[in-house]
Amino acid sequence: MKARLLLADGTLFTGTSFGAEGNSIGEVVFNTSMTGYQEILTDPSYCGQIVTMTYPLIGNYGISRDDNESLRPYAHGLVVREVAEYASNWRNEMPLSTFLKEYGIIGIAGIDTRMLTRKLRLHGVMKGILTTGDESVEALMERMNTPLMRDQVARVSTKSVHIAPSFGKRVVLVDFGAKHNILRELVERGCEVISVPYNTPAEEILRFRPDGLMLSNGPGDPKDVPEGIAMISQLLGKVPMFGICLGHQLFALACGADTEKLKFGHRGGNHPVKELATGRTVITSQNHGYAVNPDSVAGTELDITHIALNDGTVEGLIHRKHSAFSVQYHPESAPGPLDSGYLFDQFVEMMESFAARKGEGAHA
Repeated sequence: MKARLLLADGTLFTGTSFGAEGNSIGEVVFNTSMTGYQEILTDPSYCGQIVTMTYPLIGNYGISRDDNESLRPYAHGLVVREVAEYASNWRNEMPLSTFLKEYGIIGIAGIDTRMLTRKLRLHGVMKGILTTGDESVEALMERMNTPLMRDQVARVSTKSVHIAPSFGKRVVLVDFGAKHNILRELVERGCEVISVPYNTPAEEILRFRPDGLMLSNGPGDPKDVPEGIAMISQLLGKVPMFGICLGHQLFALACGADTEKLKFGHRGGNHPVKELATGRTVITSQNHGYAVNPDSVAGTELDITHIALNDGTVEGLIHRKHSAFSVQYHPESAPGPLDSGYLFDQFVEMMESFAARKGEGAHA
């Protein structure tokens, strides 16, 4: 079956459909990862986006339940050069096309993804529509007059509180669109993790008597989540914090810094980041379309700890007075390298130090 991708600037790509049928509107972005398409599709940060994979062959190892980063895929479409019809992997449970059909996601194959990626790099990410129908280009352009969604976090966040019990430090994970691997990393370090909705008030979080607060990744513009900014402002200094991706941006906004939209964002598994304190470079997994404005950090109590070597954008922050830090990239690394897993150890150490200081203060 034929499928088409129409961009807001009028560029039309025609290819072959795989996955679901119908129409899907979203922000067209690209990801440079060579593997990890299942983790990318199920990363809630892609809610509202049509993802173009720059690697030319996608689907060759199929789908495995164990590789999901959430309970379902959230991307609004998948664009590839070539899709593998048959998977070669002992862990495979179903083909990629079946997975997409199951969740109503449209895929298009057989188009020039290099041309599409170059266009997005030159002109920036833009709105697009994926369709398997036969509507005219004029009718499809009319459909695209619909504004892009602004409530992605509300769509992907958990609707109720749930717990992964343990006997270690108690961490409240604020779910702005959390990947499962954040939970896995904390559980592996013996933490008890209480996941809460994105709009949970600060006073309710404090009732859980947390040792630490994890601010998760998530989709969209951080300024569309004022509830999160207010909550972080109220808890700063009361609970140690660690923010990842959207959590990093919300942390910056809560501390008085500003964020800005990037031209085409960072999405891939091989982005070099420099740690300023040590000069060490780590290879990171990234997925974000917004970043902290570096000039806006100067008037706050934040220090920049990491920068992206590709474009110099802010990749890490730490608070000068309070036990709180954040990174723009994904130390939970799914998909991606394992270079930054140590940050979860630093978070545990921060919670222990905070508890020790609090105990000394109580006995003083």
